[in-house]
Amino acid sequence: MVLDHARKLLPLRTSIELVPAGSIAARALATVVAIMTFLAVLTGGGAVLVREASIEWASTATREITIQVKPFPGRDAEAEARNLRRVVEKVPGVAQVQVLTRKESAALLDPWLGSGLDLADLPIPVLVIVRLTDRGSAQVAEIRQAATGASAGAIVDDHRTWARTIRAMADGLVVLALIILALVLSAMGLAVVFATRGAMASSREIIDVLHFVGASDDFIANEFQRRFLHLGFRGAVIGGTFALLTFFAAGSLMMFGSTALTKDQAYSLFGDFSLGLSGYAVVGAIVVMMALLTGLISRSVVYRHLRQLR
Repeated sequence: MVLDHARKLLPLRTSIELVPAGSIAARALATVVAIMTFLAVLTGGGAVLVREASIEWASTATREITIQVKPFPGRDAEAEARNLRRVVEKVPGVAQVQVLTRKESAALLDPWLGSGLDLADLPIPVLVIVRLTDRGSAQVAEIRQAATGASAGAIVDDHRTWARTIRAMADGLVVLALIILALVLSAMGLAVVFATRGAMASSREIIDVLHFVGASDDFIANEFQRRFLHLGFRGAVIGGTFALLTFFAAGSLMMFGSTALTKDQAYSLFGDFSLGLSGYAVVGAIVVMMALLTGLISRSVVYRHLRQLR
């Protein structure tokens, strides 16, 4: 009965009177939430892209072994490489062995030395690429033994050092993304606190009347929470949508507006800018979290203020 009487004292619905949806403060808060959600989704989505790309890169790298056959005076490095291939192909778990020609090996130096150079007099090693059916330290040890037995100048690189390095870098970027996300949430929380206090200050007379006629703290806090939850959800959806469009635009730009070398480098770092199921799950979680935090922080501020009125 008290709550019904309190509502009759107001000319309009209480939620509209307490926090006007079309006010400048409400639009400003929705804009702030949209911006913070945009930044949070970019951060979280970027972390997901880097993490997934690093896992894919490390998995591919550890399934390949590179063997260098260094040329020595009086010895045919290409013949030793072909003999090495026949020996390594017999190792269990080896899927394919490819011997690069001297021209193919020299082409790998083009990004650093440029094209068109005569590298005939340089002691360029012959590269042998070994692809494995799966990853295993036992296979690497057998291949290393077979390669060194077939050629004294063979150097075996299983890429595990690079795989550990790229994983460590990806983990560091994920931690950095979490720190940035925490800062974004803190900034948004402060914005919600100030917006709630401003809304309460502008509706002080209404709150006093409700409190005077016996309206419970839950009733008043729920009105604020409902309105701020709506504003937070609207801003979070807008910010999340713009962030997804940014990822789509970046992927399109990489595919259609870059050179072949830049595309390969960008793909190695970020993949194809496709978030995948895990990425979209992170985006959805961030949007929901932003909306819920907006409502819960507002409710907490209102409760604290109402306790001070007792």
